Amino acid sequence: MELLSPRALNRATLARQLLLDRADLPAVTAIERLAGLQAQAPDASYVGLWSRLGDFEVDELAKPLAAREVVRSTLMRGTVHLVTASDGLALWPTIKPVVERGFLGHYSREVAGLDLAAIAEAGRALLAERPRTRAEIRAALADRWPDADPTTLAYAIQSLLPLAHVTPRGLWGQTGPAAFALLEEWAGAPITDGITLDDLVLRYLEALGPATVRDAQVWSGLTKLKEVFERLRPRLRTFTGTDGKELFDLPDSPRPDPETPAPPRFLPEYDNVLLSHADRVRVIPDGRRVPLPPGNGGRRGTLLVDGEFLAIWAIKGATLTIESPKPLRDQDSIAEEGVRLLQFVVPDQDHDVRFDIGG
Repeated sequence: MELLSPRALNRATLARQLLLDRADLPAVTAIERLAGLQAQAPDASYVGLWSRLGDFEVDELAKPLAAREVVRSTLMRGTVHLVTASDGLALWPTIKPVVERGFLGHYSREVAGLDLAAIAEAGRALLAERPRTRAEIRAALADRWPDADPTTLAYAIQSLLPLAHVTPRGLWGQTGPAAFALLEEWAGAPITDGITLDDLVLRYLEALGPATVRDAQVWSGLTKLKEVFERLRPRLRTFTGTDGKELFDLPDSPRPDPETPAPPRFLPEYDNVLLSHADRVRVIPDGRRVPLPPGNGGRRGTLLVDGEFLAIWAIKGATLTIESPKPLRDQDSIAEEGVRLLQFVVPDQDHDVRFDIGG
């Protein structure tokens, strides 16, 4: 089998994540092609799309979010993702075991002896009335289960039911407490039969391949996907990584020349390209931790230089500061891209880009 170096994997992943060349696509189409965007911080996805799409503007995401064409929902790895409403409805039945397993693993002692089915039903009835904040869910359920930890009850609802994070939170520049609605009520359509595991793996490879079985399991949170890959093997192409592990890919997906130039890209704090593989060396050569700073997102994140996560950035006022432990290649290009980021995040101001090297 053909050998793929970490640099070859890097360029293939960047191409599929629209990070080699900005794509001329509507935001909704891009979100679907990317198999969703990580979205713990509500404004982060705007920067993620700005780095991937040509001439992206805030309304290209804010409008479909307000129209409920796209939603923020707990899905892959039990984390919040921005997905199309149709994908959210299809993904939930397949990903539900991941979300439930994460909740039960964290709150096993607190839920011992509780009737989780009854709690879920009570939560469904509560949210069928109107969207509720976590504090409202806690207060409502505490009356019925006074001996249970109210925070655990609220997280049980978030984990046992398919929910959408409702607007206006998630609209650029707007804040407020997180509030939740039943996904099917918010999207105006029923939960579907679920995406098959075969199709889920194919979607993953299209967005983030080439990849190992373990990579797909880390991205999704699902286990025992080896049999799925074996079933799909006749439809896939296989490679070998430098570590000797078998990599799978779609035959016709892009695998650019490893020497293809990769321009600097400013990503939000938690971005799919950094989190979606078991072995992250293709984008994080030194194994550094991916930061998730507090806040609404959109003003802090990570910087790819030549396709690799080498620095972090933050915007305060109209100043962008780039922090790196080592000197960065081609700082002029990074600064130019940084000015464009500032023009997106804080338009109509005097902008300044600063480098903090070794700090």
